[in-house]
Amino acid sequence: MAQKSDGTVAAAPRVEVAVGVLVRESDGALLLTSRPAGKARAGWWEFPGGKLEAGETVEQALRRELQEEIGITIENCLPWQVTEHDYSHAQVRLHWCKVTRWQGELVMREGQDMAWQQLPLEVRPVLEGALPALQWLSDERGLAFDAGVYAVAAVDSVHGA
Repeated sequence: MAQKSDGTVAAAPRVEVAVGVLVRESDGALLLTSRPAGKARAGWWEFPGGKLEAGETVEQALRRELQEEIGITIENCLPWQVTEHDYSHAQVRLHWCKVTRWQGELVMREGQDMAWQQLPLEVRPVLEGALPALQWLSDERGLAFDAGVYAVAAVDSVHGA
């Protein structure tokens, strides 16, 4: 957060982020990737995507980010939902898009891991900003959703921390 001249603290501007929910048509599995070393929350799982650059639309940013990060060219970008989340390291506005068609082989170009997952996800921990999307996906599929299974305390107990 930035301090204003009157001593009050101004909220940092929201970072606009395009997020791709890649859905594998053969079985409805979802692609998640881990945050690479050197980034905030390294090792946490998220849906792939990234920041919009000046003048980019959400679709343009998502196309660029998925090419840069995971080596694919998306054929469709279906705007879905918009959420906001405040992390300790950033305030983000997440523009969720479903992607069901792409070209190319998945290549993790930033040293991240990837996993095709069914709901509920088996990978942990999952970034909190992804929980609303997991709720909606669960609702769409007629599945129960429990955000508590993704909570850090639950993750720690599973991993023996």
